[in-house]
Amino acid sequence: MHEEKILVLDFGSQYTQLIARRIREQKVYSEIFPYNAPIDKIKAFSPKGIILSGGPSSVYDKKAPLPDNKIFSLGIPILGICYGMQLMAHCLGGKVAKAQKREYGRAELIIDASADLLRLTPLASRKTVVWMSHGDRIEKLPSGFKSIAHTGNSPVAAMADRKKKFFALQFHPEVAHTDKGTEILKNFIFKICGCRSLWTMKSFIEASKGEIKEKVGKNGVVCAISGGVDSAVAAALINKAIGKQLTCIFVDNGVLRTGEAGKVESTLKKHCNMNIICIDASKRFLGKLKGVTDPERKRKIIGNEFIRVFEELAMKIKGVKFLAQGTLYPDVIESTSFKGPSATIKSHHNVGGLLKDMKLKLVEPLRELFKDEVRVLGKELGMSDDIIGRHPFPGPGLAIRIIGEVTKERCDILRKADAIVLEEIKKAGLYAELWQAFAVLLPVKTVGVMGDERTYENVIAIRAVKSVDGMTADWARLPYDLMGTVSNRIINEVRGVNRVVYDISSKPPSTIEWE
Repeated sequence: MHEEKILVLDFGSQYTQLIARRIREQKVYSEIFPYNAPIDKIKAFSPKGIILSGGPSSVYDKKAPLPDNKIFSLGIPILGICYGMQLMAHCLGGKVAKAQKREYGRAELIIDASADLLRLTPLASRKTVVWMSHGDRIEKLPSGFKSIAHTGNSPVAAMADRKKKFFALQFHPEVAHTDKGTEILKNFIFKICGCRSLWTMKSFIEASKGEIKEKVGKNGVVCAISGGVDSAVAAALINKAIGKQLTCIFVDNGVLRTGEAGKVESTLKKHCNMNIICIDASKRFLGKLKGVTDPERKRKIIGNEFIRVFEELAMKIKGVKFLAQGTLYPDVIESTSFKGPSATIKSHHNVGGLLKDMKLKLVEPLRELFKDEVRVLGKELGMSDDIIGRHPFPGPGLAIRIIGEVTKERCDILRKADAIVLEEIKKAGLYAELWQAFAVLLPVKTVGVMGDERTYENVIAIRAVKSVDGMTADWARLPYDLMGTVSNRIINEVRGVNRVVYDISSKPPSTIEWE
């Protein structure tokens, strides 16, 4: 399906996914493998270049993550970033040691050899700002390598063996703080690896349609419609491929937002001409969630119940053999725990909640895509902004925005508060600027005064963030007047709430969702 590919080996950097995204922004396909991927799997992937990510380890640690050394004998370009640079030096005969002075944050890079990888515009420029994050340094270069850039603290801030097309950077070109980072990555992708920009949504649609038809044959497919962007776009793509063989099922699991079921049904029927069955299973889900407070258990329970509901309904639909889901690439990565790298932060209901004895086979047409790519795909498929412009909504719904036990009463409180948050943000014209905005019901009660009476009621937290892809996010600086209006409305209109707080945490270190 993909003619030209760059492989990223993950050594545990918080920026690993960002590297892959930066490559895809150049319309070149990229995937992430764990650092210890077998050499045969790497060969089968047939990359035109390999990038070694950063990571928290030191190469001289006893349990330092190391790749199969055969990657350096494949005859293809390799770029090491941060830990990846130190790893390259270590594996190829150089020496890495602890730096006398650690280097974190912005640093001025002085370019000593402004060719190939570090040939930047304007061409006369020999200095640029980069983002450092390391405590080790190269003490001795491997044979064949030369230093091509330095900083005041790092004599070897970049190195190259041009004959073998091996390059390495002590800094992170993938982050926005590195001024010429995109240009450096483009040099590696195009000038050094010789890639062409063939990764487009149009080509993805055509290839996916063929793959879906081949996999499904003449069998029926049921698709889990959650109300979010991912499942809607997945359904639209499958619908393009197999038409009426697809039946979409929307389940009201009791942890949805106000009016969600009716809104989704009317929107998808009107814009995408899909077969949709809606079922109210809220009592069933809430019954399973009774007494459960652990967020991972909530996710697993909801994921399992979704599959059970779908299997029960699918049995009534003639010829159904497949279940379609809107699983995305970050879901796959975050739900796969590598040793050290990319540790599982949370399981996703699309990946972590599947039943071992599930009778339906999976179809996951978005499994290779990041969230922003899904929105581009939706536009290419002709979907309306009402669908593709929606803020992300988690599969487990309000269950992971209710900290503690999930009950109908607590869901109703959160639904009303959440509706006010979205209504006021849309009224202020800020909805499109935000990645997500929502309310969270906390498991604490606080003292308040309403009228002449003392109250002891619930706390609502407001979360609003800005992001490009959800991998990193910063809290939104909402206008004080807007925050005041939201707070006043929630306290006055939502019975059982007497306090509203605002979450000013960024990702990392926090996640966007509270659970």
